[in-house]
Amino acid sequence: MTAPNLVVVSTFRSIADAQVAQGLLEGAGIESMIRTDDVGGMYPGVGGAVLMVRPEDVETATEVLSSLQERDADGEDDVE
Repeated sequence: MTAPNLVVVSTFRSIADAQVAQGLLEGAGIESMIRTDDVGGMYPGVGGAVLMVRPEDVETATEVLSSLQERDADGEDDVE
């Protein structure tokens, strides 16, 4: 998987959030790549992260990620 052939499907504030989404995509059989802008790891969390997939996987990846956004909106992952 090479970056020039990939399309950004979502942007995240942190690499941890991007990794959660990447795990969901992996579970759906979609390969993905996370790109960060954190000055080579010197300033984690500064630039956020983007999640990228192959062009042919964009539609399915968007559907999978929308389920993550719906769960977040519903508060299903909140610990009580």
